[in-house]
Amino acid sequence: MAVVRAEQLAVRGEEEIVRVRQAAREWAVGLGFGLVDQTKIVTAASELARNTVIYGGGGVVRLEALNDGFRRGLRLVFEDKGPGIPDVPLALKDGYSTGTGLGLGLGGARRLMNEFDIQSAPGQGTRISVTRWK
Repeated sequence: MAVVRAEQLAVRGEEEIVRVRQAAREWAVGLGFGLVDQTKIVTAASELARNTVIYGGGGVVRLEALNDGFRRGLRLVFEDKGPGIPDVPLALKDGYSTGTGLGLGLGGARRLMNEFDIQSAPGQGTRISVTRWK
């Protein structure tokens, strides 16, 4: 699998969350994703960007256009140096939230994308990678 294009954006506050949403949509359109897939990608990007700001204290997202022979995809990798997630399986359960949200962010993002990977440990930050294939 080859990364044919990549861009990194800061994710530190509300303005950057909006920019991540816009960039995810632009990239999805540019890669030829249909409207339904665009919406899934943008929704996942929004949830993960918001989590990066609120729970991770800010970080970065890397957008990557992928070419895997016969298929093309878009990967978003969110990274922060925040407190980490002490219990990842619990955090992925619908309804679980350490804040005031509905607790659908991580699990929802996982369902919206074709691939989902999370690496996190207390005191070491969090790295979440999601991919949608066309």
